[in-house]
Amino acid sequence: MSLLDDFKLMEKNNFKLIPYYIAKSEEEAVSISEKIGYPVAMKIVSDDIPHKTDFGGVKINLKNELAVRLAYKEISDNVKKFKIEGILIQKMARKGVELIIGGKKDPTFGHMIVLGLGGIYVEVFRDITARICPIKKEDVIEMVYELRSHPLITGTRGKKSINMKSLEDLMLKTCKLMKTENLVEIDLNPIIFDSKGCDIVDVRFKK
Repeated sequence: MSLLDDFKLMEKNNFKLIPYYIAKSEEEAVSISEKIGYPVAMKIVSDDIPHKTDFGGVKINLKNELAVRLAYKEISDNVKKFKIEGILIQKMARKGVELIIGGKKDPTFGHMIVLGLGGIYVEVFRDITARICPIKKEDVIEMVYELRSHPLITGTRGKKSINMKSLEDLMLKTCKLMKTENLVEIDLNPIIFDSKGCDIVDVRFKK
């Protein structure tokens, strides 16, 4: 499935996503950015590039037209040897704690959901915990406290806890999505949480 297919599947199942559009030219990129409002993020859309940042396919916090034009040119140059669908223009997400919610269909146990520290730290710290679906809100709380990084989630040194209701709701919906769509794998990473809610930044599915 392509990134656009993944986004559409999320929307079909009533997941709220950050405003996004696909640009296929520099002028389109500028027009879209002005429509959704600065700052924006840009990322390449290509099935040939699984890790966009490794190939210079991501630019963030672009605050004006000039920044968007320069980013479009640079990304296009970086990935010109790949087949691309376009460049995703996305409203910049909130600042906060980056988490991953993932899942797999195990041949023995069925669908399982995973929670962990997300973003670029997933493979560095490997701080994750898992449960068999379906789960309850009580399971989400248990999973949070099983993480070594849980103080980042629950609040520490004057920093507020993330919005736990948003996390609970999203994890329950993700379990339901995996079963409803019979997904083999799901990867929501990163999801950025703060005390008010969350923003799903990137999505990857496998059917």
